[in-house]
Formats: sequence, C-alpha cells, structure tokens
Amino acid sequence: MKSRDAPRPSLEDRTVELARWTDDRFGVAKIGKTALNKIFPDHWSFLLGEIAMYTFVILIITGIFLTLFFVPSTHEVIYHGSYLPLRGQRVSEAYQSTVDISLNVRAGLVMRQMHHWAADIFAAAVVVHLCRIFFTGAFRRPRELNYMIGLTMLILVIVNGFIGYSLPDDQISGAGLRIAFSIFLSLPIIGTWGAFLLWGGNFPGNGDIIPRFYSLHILIIPAVIAGLLVAHLGIMWHQKHTDFPGKEKTNRTVVGSSFWPTYVAKTTGYFFIIFAGLALLGGLFQINPIWLYGSYEPFKVSYAVQPDWYMGWLDGALRIMPAWETQFAGRYLISAPFYPAVVLPGLTFTALYMWPFIEARFTKENRMEHHLLDRPRDRPVRTGLGVGVLSFYVMLFLASSTDVLANTLRVSLNGVLWTFRIGTPTIPIVVGLATYQICKELSRAPGAGLRKRSNVVVRSAEGGYTTVPANIRPGDFEGEPPPESLPEEAVPRGAMGDRRRRPDEGGEEVGVGVDRTEATAVTPPRRFGGFFRPWHRPAGNS
Repeated sequence: MKSRDAPRPSLEDRTVELARWTDDRFGVAKIGKTALNKIFPDHWSFLLGEIAMYTFVILIITGIFLTLFFVPSTHEVIYHGSYLPLRGQRVSEAYQSTVDISLNVRAGLVMRQMHHWAADIFAAAVVVHLCRIFFTGAFRRPRELNYMIGLTMLILVIVNGFIGYSLPDDQISGAGLRIAFSIFLSLPIIGTWGAFLLWGGNFPGNGDIIPRFYSLHILIIPAVIAGLLVAHLGIMWHQKHTDFPGKEKTNRTVVGSSFWPTYVAKTTGYFFIIFAGLALLGGLFQINPIWLYGSYEPFKVSYAVQPDWYMGWLDGALRIMPAWETQFAGRYLISAPFYPAVVLPGLTFTALYMWPFIEARFTKENRMEHHLLDRPRDRPVRTGLGVGVLSFYVMLFLASSTDVLANTLRVSLNGVLWTFRIGTPTIPIVVGLATYQICKELSRAPGAGLRKRSNVVVRSAEGGYTTVPANIRPGDFEGEPPPESLPEEAVPRGAMGDRRRRPDEGGEEVGVGVDRTEATAVTPPRRFGGFFRPWHRPAGNS
C-alpha cells in the first residue's frame, strides 16, 4: 500500500514506465535502436530526393487550401468579381473561382503560386534525382525495382502536373486540353472511343472533363504517388544507401551521419529551407496569371502558348514532327500526333525501364550486387549515351518555343522549325561522342577531378614577395605521395576527433558513423572490366 507521503512520479518517470510497458508488449526498443542508428551518407547529391519528397508535402498542404475555394465546374456564369477587365464576361465557374482565389481570397495568390512552383520543382527534383541515379549506376542490382518505382512516380508527376495545369479552364490550359484530345484521337482503333468517353463527346465535350480531372488530381493520383513514395523509402531503408567510393567506403559499408540526432536535425532544417524558398517564389515571382488570359474559348488561339517545363519536350516534338499520316486496314487512320506524342514517350520510358537489364547484359555484371556508386567518367559509354539522350530532349524542349524564337530573333518561323528538325537528331550525336571522349581522357589522367595544391604568397621583411606551396590538405593532389596508413592497433577506438562510430563499439556514440553489413563471399574475386571486384552478398539483403 502506497504511503500518502511518497513522492509523486515525475513526467520523465512516467514516460519511461510507458515506454517499458509498450516495449514489453511490442518489442519496439530493438527496432527503434536499429532505426535511430541507421547511417545516411553526407554527399550533397543525396539531398535531391529529399527536395522531391518535401515539395510533395508542400503540394499537399497548399492543395488542401486551394480545394476549399476551387469550383470544378465548366458551367458558364457572368463574372462580377473585382477584376474590372473581366466584368460582364461569360466565364466558367472553374475559371471564376481560380480568379477569386488569386485576387479576393486572403493569401490565396501566394498559396496558388506556391502550389504551382512546388509542382514545377517537384518534377525537376525527380528528373535530376533520376539523372543522379542513372549516371552513378545506382539502378543496378539489387535496386532495379526501386529504380522502376521512381520512374513510375515520374510518369504520375508529369500526368498530374498536366491535369492540375488544366483545371483553371483558362485560355492556355484549354489549348493544352485541345492538344491532349487530338493525341487521344491519334491512337489506333481505340482513339476515338477513348477520347469521346473521357471528354463526354466531341471536343470540348459536355463539361465532364474538369470534374473528372479534379478527382484524379486531388485524390487518386496523389494517393498512388504517396503509396509509391512509401514503398520507395521502405526499399531504400531495407537495402541501405548507396555511397560514393572513398575512405572506409566499400561495397559492404555506408559512411555518414546517424539518423538520430544528426540526420533528423539536418533534414528538418532542410525542409524549412525548401518551404521558405517556395514561399519566396510564391510571394515574389508571378506564375500563370490566368486573369490576363481569359476563360477558354475553343475558337481563339493565343501567341506564345507553352506548357509547364516538364511537358515542353512533348510540345516541341509535336511542333517539329512532319505531318505524317498512315492508313491501315483500309479504314483506320493514324494521324500525325501519334508518332511524337505516343510513340516517342513510349520508347523513352520503355528504354528507361529496361536500362538496368540492358546494361547488366552487356557488362556481365548481373550476378553481383552494387552498393558503391560509379563516377560518371569511369563509365564513358553510359555517360556519353546518357548525355546524348539528355541533349536530345533539351533540343525538343527548346523547340517548344519556335514561335517565340522566331518573333524575338525576327527570323522566319519555317527557318527556326527546320533548324530544330535538323539539329535535334544531329546535335545529340555530337554531344554524346564528345562526352564519351572527355570521359575516356579523364579516366586516363591521374588526379583528374581532385583538388590541386594551392600556393601562398609570402611577404618578406625586406618587402619582397615569394610564392610557396601551401600545406597539404585532405584531397589535394600534385604528385605528393599518399599519406601512410597507421597500423590498426595504433588507432585507439573512440579517440577519433570526428566521433566515428562502429556498430561493434556499442552504438552509443552519435554523429559521423560507419554502417557495416556483414557479408559472405560466395565466389572468389572475379575480373570485370579490367579490374577486380569481389562479389558480396550482404546477409540482410538476401
């Protein structure tokens, strides 16, 4: 029986007691300790994926705000709002509500522009992250599935971005919907049926397209992206991070910061930096001022109509593609948009999905696991091919501005068009071959890419100046002999200034750490591509 004079347990004691109660029933202490000790590499390029993740969070936050005021309807009304040039005009409810959000709702314009900027940066972060994955070989075994999940997210991001761009029903977005309808029509056999089913009749349809796009944009596609994002992170957590070659970095180790508290502090600050940057963009830089364009009228065509950047390559392909039409079976016609808007994206993403297996087949590396990344210069074929293909899509993106370029440069529109028709297939070949040669030269040059040793200008007592080499810093290269390693027993454990932690030291220290995965050599070292690489099978990844 407790005495009335016994001290009451403190909040800390109650928290500890609750934690023990939970651990006795669910065993979360071991799982939590493993999670908190997980190591994340410190290289800056690993933050590209976090930009995508955090902009997705900001998209959801700002999107919830916009759904409170947006009306997804094409029903026509007479505008009586605060924007004088539109007063008395017939507009759709979707367009009127978007103008009201921008001009009448408190903080509405900032939220709408933050949402739009976040969508553009989200797609850009996914694309740049994909480039990092490709050029460093992070898609190789055992990460093929995670690579394909990322590609699927990229497709959904592009589709959802286009749908969101179309919702305001302004003159620009209506032009995009008209192009999308033509692309649907170009599909062999099912094109007409599919387009009429989605739009509810011939273009512009019976007004069903905006409500249908709205459901896809705010509910279905974001839910699928969120599910794929969770799967992407879960697989990454299980397979551990890849890492660049360096000191203490092998195919079995990850060197960096522990999840708690170092990485949590860094990534939380990183989220607020991204949030602040998007708030600045939303507040200071105008994007998509639909009140200047007016509500969509199918018989009107505007000058300088370009989609958001992630659809620019498709728009450019549509512009420079010759008007080729094909008839088959005597009754079916494949119209011109089919080749640049259906065949080209199909080939693009099929090649991206298949690339891990294509490369593994040619390099004969499909039986080994890769946890260390490649430097792009060490893989000249992959890097040259990737840069060449990337420049092809950059040319297509530039081709989406043929009318703007012709007007700005005061040259013929046909001249600009034929310039892109010739340059788009030829320039990538030149760029790819040049990149391949540069990579070959860099891989042969000793010390290429390393920091050079600097010089120091010293003034003497007599007033003269002399130049002397500076002290050698880590990473310097100018022919100096590499530092000699100390014997293993001469390095006291736990005495390192950067507080490096090893799992076999108890895992109590935090900060910079090394995550070692126990490995079992299943075959002797084999020769691949001119150098030896052991084949390891991490015990936790089998």
